[in-house]
Amino acid sequence: MAKEKKQKDDKAVKSGPGVREAGVYPRLAEKYKKDIIPAMMKRFNYSNVMEVPKLEKIAVNIGVGGATQDAKLIETAVAELEAVTGQKVAVTKAKKAISNFKLRQGLPIGVRVTLRSRMMFEFFDRLISLAMPQIRDFRGVSDRSFDGRGNYTLGIKEQIIFPEIDADRVTKISGMDITFVTTANTDMEAMELLKLFGVPFIKREQPVAKAG
Repeated sequence: MAKEKKQKDDKAVKSGPGVREAGVYPRLAEKYKKDIIPAMMKRFNYSNVMEVPKLEKIAVNIGVGGATQDAKLIETAVAELEAVTGQKVAVTKAKKAISNFKLRQGLPIGVRVTLRSRMMFEFFDRLISLAMPQIRDFRGVSDRSFDGRGNYTLGIKEQIIFPEIDADRVTKISGMDITFVTTANTDMEAMELLKLFGVPFIKREQPVAKAG
């Protein structure tokens, strides 16, 4: 059963910038197994490996408010997000009409994608290793965006920090929200997990508050 699952995962891998060949274990997945699990067990005194939080999925969302005036902006957002993640994305549509914003029900207003397993780790690796260092005057990310349930959302202001995006061909700067969904029970555990993966949180005198 495990062998069949691995073969299925390998077939699901798409070619593209930063995506490794099938059969090659993602670097961060290997890091979690060899380094992060032991470190988390020591830090939080878990009684067994199954208690150690893990990264479940990464959701990436781009809101395209200007799509109400220019439908081509959705096409651009789809192309850019697929280039960045290496996975087919879905178009989000308005659930209700808002006349003041010229918004009709069912009108495309954004794009999103949910990454798991290999694609998740590959994207995460490129994000912290290649994209974040391109942010101007970068000093780290805020630790204030946890939701109290062990999940963290990171806001990116410019899509051009990703190497897959050709800045010379970009006609409109747009941002995106990246949500890390973990199995951690508290924000403190989730932050430690992400720090061990390599997320550069800004150092503060007071640590993030423990949920509950």
